[in-house]
Amino acid sequence: MKKTIITVVGKDTVGIIAKVCTYLADNQINILDISQTIVADYFNMMMIVDRSNALKSFGDMSDDLKAVGEEIGVMIKCQREEIFDMMHRV
Repeated sequence: MKKTIITVVGKDTVGIIAKVCTYLADNQINILDISQTIVADYFNMMMIVDRSNALKSFGDMSDDLKAVGEEIGVMIKCQREEIFDMMHRV
């Protein structure tokens, strides 16, 4: 399994989850887990996805999601699971 961590942060607006999830579904990327909160009108979402059947490379997916974020006014970042784990070791 090729897991990726996706984070989405920005001012809360209608359709953020829909836009991100539509992109993932259109590119055969499966959502394994999702957590979302809104604090003082700021939206924060973290997703763990499986890219095993992805139609695009990690780099292309990351660039595409960054562009989706710019389009809807949020910041979207992607990180491979193994790098995320190494950075967050206790």
